[in-house]
Amino acid sequence: MELTPRLRAIAQQVPQGSVLADVGTDHALLPAWLLLEGRIPAAIASDLREGPLSRAKETVEQHGVADRVSLRLCDGLSGIQAGEADVVAIAGMGGETIAAILEQAPWTKENTLLLLQPMTSFPDLRQWLVENGYRVEHETLCQEGSRMYTVLTVRGGQDVPMTPAELWVGRNTTQPLRGAYLSMMEGKVRRALDGQKASANPDQAMVEQLEQVLSGMVEMKKELKA
Repeated sequence: MELTPRLRAIAQQVPQGSVLADVGTDHALLPAWLLLEGRIPAAIASDLREGPLSRAKETVEQHGVADRVSLRLCDGLSGIQAGEADVVAIAGMGGETIAAILEQAPWTKENTLLLLQPMTSFPDLRQWLVENGYRVEHETLCQEGSRMYTVLTVRGGQDVPMTPAELWVGRNTTQPLRGAYLSMMEGKVRRALDGQKASANPDQAMVEQLEQVLSGMVEMKKELKA
């Protein structure tokens, strides 16, 4: 079994011997791979819809790990109780959806490692984490085709406030993909800013915010080169 670079980046953060809860598991590739590699003894694979959970069942049965995977049909973490998993992975969703799932499961602040891979709304998710008692320990970048993704490693705890730019791209690290990631996100911010300025009725508050973000990203790129 092979994992995509995005899923492999998540898998590499799962500690040996932990029990994983994979939320929005789809085909259950992540828990199945970790079980086959001997990284984890058991897993919970949950999904909101019956279709993906049916595909997950096929995967775990095909690879002979069905007896070690508990399949749950539930919304987010609603069907998973505190203490059932050491690690919770939530990947492939919008940042606001991830925040909503965590909001309904405050037990994730206690002795739980969170591996979060948002597809959108990165600033909203990071802001929510900082304001709601979570600490972003580090972020891992990976590339899949022409797209780049970031995996946030998070635990309960007090984090320091983030700058506007850090809310968009996380804090600077020396990862090989960091420069390319900053350039990609800078392009997104510039396009959003140009769109606002070209509007007949630009949102001035949004323009100022995006200009702050852009200025911060430019400084981050300078720091990285230095």
